[in-house]
Amino acid sequence: MKTIPIAESVRANLQKYLDDLQGIPPTNLHAMLMAAVEKPLLEFVLERTGNNQSLASQWLGIHRNTLRKKMQEQDLLL
Repeated sequence: MKTIPIAESVRANLQKYLDDLQGIPPTNLHAMLMAAVEKPLLEFVLERTGNNQSLASQWLGIHRNTLRKKMQEQDLLL
């Protein structure tokens, strides 16, 4: 199985999104993308680490308090 780099996958999906807009210029693309990615990323990492916040914060490269803040913002606190 060929592994597709994350950046390539994001680029392909952004292209599809823009194609679906049929020429309408996107607005707030950065904020929209960050909001769409953060919650599933946090859910995935927490699931893979057995909800171990210390380990999850290491995987993400952020401080545990930052992880907790992001979890609260995304309604993911256990």
